[in-house]
Amino acid sequence: MREPVTARDLVDGLRQLGLDRSSSVVVHSSLSSFGYVDGGAEAVCAALTEVCGTVLMPAGSWMLTGLPAPPGLVRPDNAFWNAENWPEFEEKVSQATSFRADLPIDSWLGTIPETFRQTCAPLRTEHPLFSYQAAGPAAERILAAQRPDWPLGPLEALEALDGDVLLLGVTHTSNTTIHLAEQHLGRSRFYRYAKAANGLWTEFPNIPGESHHFDSLEPVLRPITKEVRIGQARVRRIPKQAVLSATRDLVEADPAALLCTDDPTCRCAAALQQRLAALSN
Repeated sequence: MREPVTARDLVDGLRQLGLDRSSSVVVHSSLSSFGYVDGGAEAVCAALTEVCGTVLMPAGSWMLTGLPAPPGLVRPDNAFWNAENWPEFEEKVSQATSFRADLPIDSWLGTIPETFRQTCAPLRTEHPLFSYQAAGPAAERILAAQRPDWPLGPLEALEALDGDVLLLGVTHTSNTTIHLAEQHLGRSRFYRYAKAANGLWTEFPNIPGESHHFDSLEPVLRPITKEVRIGQARVRRIPKQAVLSATRDLVEADPAALLCTDDPTCRCAAALQQRLAALSN
């Protein structure tokens, strides 16, 4: 039986990556990847805030607030489904939850972001689908960069601080910074819909798409990746600027880079068409 991961193991591992109080990181995580952690997700959150200066995490509540597209509203290359009629759409609106800052974070993002929300008293943005949360000295400045029409703004603000991507036991398929690089090149910019307030639905642009081929970027980033093992978890620190630059180089060389090309029903196909349209303009 493996030894449990302790709070000291977490802190020491993060410091071995060179992280300190001057560090600003966006964290993507899997608690189960560590094995048994003494103190669970709360211990991971405590280690992150002890070692790092500013910690940014996803905080989306899509499962509660998200809606289909209204009937008849079809955006080009949007890869999304419409309600069949207005009564169906209105029923979906009535069933959805209006966004508020204390909504739980989608479970598919993992246990750590929701525990961070509950225990670290972070600030949180108000995007109904794609909110972010952050704690630390630069938290307010980073989160202020998000707008309803530009949900990945906090990642740009983190780049300006020479921030890093921190992958705790997950692959680059969780790395939303790759989406930011795509969107800078006119790709993976989708319209989606959410309940913003009682009886009010809103369309939100620039929601990112699929990421299931993003780990193809790993060999390119390996030379500048710092890595340690904490328990059973592979923990990696990658400079955000390097992720953006590597993604940009790949997509500029090949519009279909990091996308699946064998499934015309996937959002990857629509993302490719968006990139090709951007190149033709």
